[in-house]
Amino acid sequence: MTEVRPPVAASASLWERDAEVAAVTRAVDALRADPSSPGALLALRGEAGLGKTALLAETRRIAEARDLPVWSARGGETLRSVPYNVVRQVLQPALITLHPEEARDHLGDWYDIAGPALGIAEPGERQADPQGVCDGLVAVVRGLTDRDGPLVLLVDDVHWADQETLRWLAALAEHLRDLPVLVVIAYRPDDVTEDSARYLDAAVRAADARTATLSVLTPEATAGLTRATLGPGADAPFCREVWAVTGGNPYDTVELLAKVRDNGLGPVEANAPELRELNRAARGGGLVARLEELGMHATKFALAAAVLGTGITIDMVARLATLDRAEAVRCAELLRGARILTEPDPATGQGADDLEFVHPLIATAVYESIPDALRRAMHGIAAQLVTDSGLGAAAASRHLLQVHPDDDAELVEQLREAAREHLAVGALDAARHCLERALEEPPPPEIHAHVLYELGCATLLTAPATTIRHLRTALGMPGLEGDARVDAVVRLSQALLHNDQLEEAVRTVEAEAALRPHGPAHLRLRAVQYMWEGIHAGEDVSPGRSERLAALARTCTGRDNAERALLILRAFDAMTHGEDADEVAELCDRALVDGRLAPGLGWTDTEWGLELLMMLASAYAYTDRLDRAEALFAEALRAYETAGWSGGHLALAHAYIGLGRRRRGRLDAAEASLRESLRLAERVGRGLPLYWSATCNLVDTLLARGRVDEAWAVAEQYDFAPPYPSTIVLPDPRSVRGRLLLAVGRTEDGVNELEDAEKAAAARGHLNPVVVPWAVDLARALAPQDPARAARLLTDARRRAERFGTATAKGEALRCAAALATGRRAVDLAAEAVAHLEASPCQYEHAAARVEYGIAARSAEDLNHALALARTCGADGLATRAETALRAVAALN
Repeated sequence: MTEVRPPVAASASLWERDAEVAAVTRAVDALRADPSSPGALLALRGEAGLGKTALLAETRRIAEARDLPVWSARGGETLRSVPYNVVRQVLQPALITLHPEEARDHLGDWYDIAGPALGIAEPGERQADPQGVCDGLVAVVRGLTDRDGPLVLLVDDVHWADQETLRWLAALAEHLRDLPVLVVIAYRPDDVTEDSARYLDAAVRAADARTATLSVLTPEATAGLTRATLGPGADAPFCREVWAVTGGNPYDTVELLAKVRDNGLGPVEANAPELRELNRAARGGGLVARLEELGMHATKFALAAAVLGTGITIDMVARLATLDRAEAVRCAELLRGARILTEPDPATGQGADDLEFVHPLIATAVYESIPDALRRAMHGIAAQLVTDSGLGAAAASRHLLQVHPDDDAELVEQLREAAREHLAVGALDAARHCLERALEEPPPPEIHAHVLYELGCATLLTAPATTIRHLRTALGMPGLEGDARVDAVVRLSQALLHNDQLEEAVRTVEAEAALRPHGPAHLRLRAVQYMWEGIHAGEDVSPGRSERLAALARTCTGRDNAERALLILRAFDAMTHGEDADEVAELCDRALVDGRLAPGLGWTDTEWGLELLMMLASAYAYTDRLDRAEALFAEALRAYETAGWSGGHLALAHAYIGLGRRRRGRLDAAEASLRESLRLAERVGRGLPLYWSATCNLVDTLLARGRVDEAWAVAEQYDFAPPYPSTIVLPDPRSVRGRLLLAVGRTEDGVNELEDAEKAAAARGHLNPVVVPWAVDLARALAPQDPARAARLLTDARRRAERFGTATAKGEALRCAAALATGRRAVDLAAEAVAHLEASPCQYEHAAARVEYGIAARSAEDLNHALALARTCGADGLATRAETALRAVAALN
């Protein structure tokens, strides 16, 4: 490495950073040259003092020299519990100057979703969805690039960023391909926690980031830096000792050389032995001793600044340190002169009253020098100051978390309120930390169970196993009575469901219901029990369930939501069992109020959950009431998008929109919805029921479109194979996979899969041939080798279709019968199938029936009709088959 001195404008910490500076310059120049070019993520990794902050400062200088806006932020060791702390630092300056109405216009639909997290809007009454807030924050960046053009975002000390910011960073990285944004992050790899590493790794992968791992300076560079600082006369032995003492750490080198200069020490070999003592004085205990030399007031001021963290002012520190304004200003100047606090820098927006430590190492050393008892007491005072200033419990919570537990009921209430405020902006981790700290206090006995319940609610979506533990403990304590206890039991059952403990979820609500007298609470618990039993995909967990549910539903008039829930559950159960479709639809209708969902049973109401309403809409969909089903699915989509619920709820809404479109025969639109569902589901996690819903329906749709190879690729990519989930997926995944295996020529495997579907359906009594369509595919597959068994299967399928009674069920059974028949019998059966499916809303099945009839009857008219229908549906394979048949008919004529 040649000893080349950096430009005068550059920091001393940029020695031997030519490659990193060049990479930054290329990225900035690419962004400046073509505003439509994709963005990029650069990651600077290295231990403390290796020049990451200096490289970020150089990035700012390079970008601003090219007239690119630069926004920056820094994580703080004491601020990791503050949700959205870092992302607020990045985005607030660009938005805070806007009038509220301007901000609302600028953010559009995202204002009420992302605005509260950014601190520019009041949160709503409902708990915010973390994924929706995250998506909103990404949309804010997109909107700002539309307004301001390409942007450069700098984030220092990412290892200390809050979890909400890291989640946003990972999401932003996914969109950099179509955003003109250069993101440069810096972090210490050894200080990244396990949760933080997950988000950082995701960001680096998503953006295909260029990562630079910084190393210490070479002896040659250290010598060059020493001579640049102390003069060309610094001799070689002295320079070598500087390198040996500092280990080549740029920050330590700069600080040591400053101490050498301050002490008037000549840079010659004779003075080299003094370097080690000077180095100790520049860091750790030596730094604290240097601080104490500035006087008691300056020390108090520095300690208060370290407790408050970043984004602080002289007045804030003065209040905590109990100093008057004049004395506080004097202390700030002393600390700046001692290179403990930075000088004001108008270029970065730092004014004379704004305070920041020169380096995080200094802030950490000062903070850790505070005796534990004093530090906790200072945090308590800081919390009170924040509360007195009207900033709210959430703003004070980071200090409350550090206060020593002392059986303080008031502090427990403050932490509970802070948790509610965090939940309102989608900060689940922050809420969890507050409630966990409240338990350490501990809470008074009469509210202890309530705090555990609130903690369980806060961790439901992120840590169901933890939720189960908290809620079981809460239910075993006194305090949860009446509706609160019922809520806790229902929430516990939901956590068990999310933790793949469905049978235990059933038993939990069943046991609680048995303790309740007949009334609204008992009905609600029974309804939840039947709901979990109804979505269980294994053997019937409760023999006689359908009969008991039917008997209970007969007593329900739909006068309250518990009764309406039972009517929906009965309708769904009857639909899956293949009972009369008209009776199923009539039960669904009785669960509505004037044809609409009842208050408290909406898509974003949390008392019952979305599973119940998906059952309602599915019952309509499979009884050929597609207009009603699609209206409900569309309502779900609108509700989740408006509320900013863009996690699992929105993924499932898109999946069911796709299901409705697939049944309607709008295959291209169905595919688009299902691919969007899968994209959203990928962020939630594979293996969940919502993931299976999207994958199963996409495979089914691609098969209907005739794109067999693509369907197989999707199945392979998304693990659409056994073992299957413990919850019901519509349509039946075994049946769909069996059909897929047959389509790719794996006949034996396909037959085995369909026979497994037959056994699983029989165990659950799921006899609806539309929901579990194994029979017709198995009959077709077996017909060449075992026509007798195929005939028996077909007879049962037709009987079940007649029992269910929809035009689709009967038409599909007749299509299969025609395929297995010959001669005039085949033509007559195909004609019957067309007649039924013409009355069905399922246009793809209608088109397929017309193709098969046209081939059997050699009818060009029917084939042309089928071709038009197939093209309208987007069924390319079916259209090709119709065209081939038309040519054959023309040749015969």
